[in-house]
Amino acid sequence: MATAIRISEELVDDAKKFSRIDHRSLTGQIEHWAKIGKCAEENPDLTYSLIKEILVGIAELERGEKSEYKFG
Repeated sequence: MATAIRISEELVDDAKKFSRIDHRSLTGQIEHWAKIGKCAEENPDLTYSLIKEILVGIAELERGEKSEYKFG
């Protein structure tokens, strides 16, 4: 369920800029930042790159794009 929230105009302006760069909707960009921030707070030792890779991996799993990892 969607919920309306108030956020600063500065954040909206930044999100608009980055949403065009990353080809996301404004809402999608803010949700992306929220997911990254939540993950970073829960896992302070992870780098941004690793967090992003984890989120990409989760999205791929949700779309059924998975294969078994073979060691060695």
